[in-house]
Amino acid sequence: METRETAAILGSLAESARAMGVFGEVTVVVEGSGGRVTARALASAAPAEYRVEIENGEACVGVFTADRWLSHSVEADLMNTGDDLEELLEEELVEVGYTGKAPTIDHYRNDEKMFAFRSKTGIRLSETDAEEKIRLVLRAYEACFRHLGDLHQDGEEE
Repeated sequence: METRETAAILGSLAESARAMGVFGEVTVVVEGSGGRVTARALASAAPAEYRVEIENGEACVGVFTADRWLSHSVEADLMNTGDDLEELLEEELVEVGYTGKAPTIDHYRNDEKMFAFRSKTGIRLSETDAEEKIRLVLRAYEACFRHLGDLHQDGEEE
């Protein structure tokens, strides 16, 4: 896929993220044949961002924070409730109408020293309905993580 096409898709995804009304600032970075959309978590107790990253023509979606405490708050919430993160994401995917296979979630600290909860979606940009699928996964990711740990501030609606 050409850089121009990737840039257009990322731009469209950014506009959709803004229209969802659940994110703060949304930015786009195009790098070679890849790039990413970054959408700030709206009500997080510490800075966090959702990302759609394009790597080798495939979309990856995740939530990232440099704040160890925020990452641990999500982990602690899951441990205390006994919920399975991938099952929670799968429920949200069903809720938004996504019909593809639910992706697995990797949790790690990346090269940027950010704590990441990230999924390779298996969605290729060359697919005819790729943009819509990616939008749905991003929406489900936000809905899933919004209620975990301190990704929402006290007093925010749950």
